[in-house]
Amino acid sequence: MIRMAPRLLGALALLAASAGAPAAVYTVYAAGDIARCKHPDPRWSGAAATATLVEGLLRTDPQAAVLSLGDHTYPKGTAAEFERCYGPTWGRFRERTWPTPGNHEYLTPGAKPYFAYFGARAGKGYYSLRLGSWLVISLDSNLTGAAHAAQMDWLRAELARQSAACTLAFWHHPLYTSGGHLGPGRMRDAFALLHQAGAEVVLSGHDHDYERFAPQDADGRLDRAHGLRQFVVGTGGAYATPFLQLTAHSEVREASYDGVLALRLLDGAYEWRFLPADPGRVPAGATLDHGRATCH
Repeated sequence: MIRMAPRLLGALALLAASAGAPAAVYTVYAAGDIARCKHPDPRWSGAAATATLVEGLLRTDPQAAVLSLGDHTYPKGTAAEFERCYGPTWGRFRERTWPTPGNHEYLTPGAKPYFAYFGARAGKGYYSLRLGSWLVISLDSNLTGAAHAAQMDWLRAELARQSAACTLAFWHHPLYTSGGHLGPGRMRDAFALLHQAGAEVVLSGHDHDYERFAPQDADGRLDRAHGLRQFVVGTGGAYATPFLQLTAHSEVREASYDGVLALRLLDGAYEWRFLPADPGRVPAGATLDHGRATCH
């Protein structure tokens, strides 16, 4: 059994307090890169540790939800992997999870097991929902060509149709990262549309680390007044990967332990805190990333 440090218990108490807050306040727990099926027993895997953390937090707040940031299973997103690796861990709260697909899901043609597992909650790979005053948008960063163009047309229409003071989007591949996937960032066009619409936050996974960037635009220019704050949260339990460089405007980086990002979606603002699955892995004296910002 994992023994929680007093400082983490205090942080969780603050988050749990949202259960008694007005209906406009919602908490979401986010991470990607989750269940590694090479582990001999999913009950003792990294995914099991993060699932235990999330499950306990969900129990304190019936309105809280989970955002899964892709690469739910490794290596190929097969039906058997969802059943044997994801199901016993994060599958325990599938009915409270809003997903987005990763590249490993698409190693099985059409990511069909992913869509079958999540059903209506997966949409067409992209969809939107409302959490209090927030518009939350899930996009599929694996699409190309005409399929991606159709997704962008949908996003334009959705941003024009939905009136929201605060907007959060999530997809798998980060536009900005200091991790191992250093090629051209995907979803720059989506990032630009969201920036133009005044959105606040983008969540991604793909790199198996935690990283927070300062608000910026789709061309990497710092924009603290109107920019999007991107979080990379690939710490769902699969395995850690190192940082390879320092990318501009990266403010916080952590790649030594698994965990989830807790976001409190307030009326006109948001708060974030990174929660480790095993507090014993956090170096003594370290400060867990946390903060607060207002919507544009």
